[in-house]
Amino acid sequence: MNSRNIVRLFLSTLLIGGLTAGIVGFIPRWSYFQPMFTSLQLGEIFSSFTWMVGVGLIFSLISQAGYFAYLTVHRFGLGIFNSVSLWNAVQVVFIIFVMFDLVYLRFITFSKGEGLVSYLGWAVLILLIGLITAYLKMKQTNKQAFVPALFFMTVVTILEWVPVLRSNNESWMYFMLFPLLACNAYQLLILNKLIANSRKELSEKRVGGNGSRAVKQKTNGNSKAVLK
Repeated sequence: MNSRNIVRLFLSTLLIGGLTAGIVGFIPRWSYFQPMFTSLQLGEIFSSFTWMVGVGLIFSLISQAGYFAYLTVHRFGLGIFNSVSLWNAVQVVFIIFVMFDLVYLRFITFSKGEGLVSYLGWAVLILLIGLITAYLKMKQTNKQAFVPALFFMTVVTILEWVPVLRSNNESWMYFMLFPLLACNAYQLLILNKLIANSRKELSEKRVGGNGSRAVKQKTNGNSKAVLK
């Protein structure tokens, strides 16, 4: 991927993370923000939105760091196991393990008499969004891309989400999770398009360069003919 498309991916992912956080941030604390909207305190609404967008940019940077880290790990995994199917099987094991930990560890750490079922919601949400994104990625590329995409959308998202998981603050969990999911899904689904654009631009550049050299050679040949 050329530098222009790398910058495009970086800036567009920043924008998605910021806007998602700015919009979603109002929802979990709606009881706090509702008086601002009912009384049309535009200055307070704008300042709150701006602050949440700024935090969303940080979430986006975490997402992008996680994505490029996973791309590196994925290449190492393919090299170590020397088999796509075996590496995918290993990733499935990690998915099951991390999803179990998300439910069980939160249950034993924060449970105050609630049942285990009440801690399944976050895991089901992440898994559902991961399955949808992985299916779309598979349709874009091939069947072998399903498991890596699901791994990234579940395991990597949960690892990126750990800072607020430790505090178990529900409003912050909502606030951070949805920008992470939006940025992670966007990067997965846009990458192939950007790579294709880079290849097309490189091909056009090569064709243009070859054409320029051909014209230059023809011009030089005509000049020599005239001199003769």
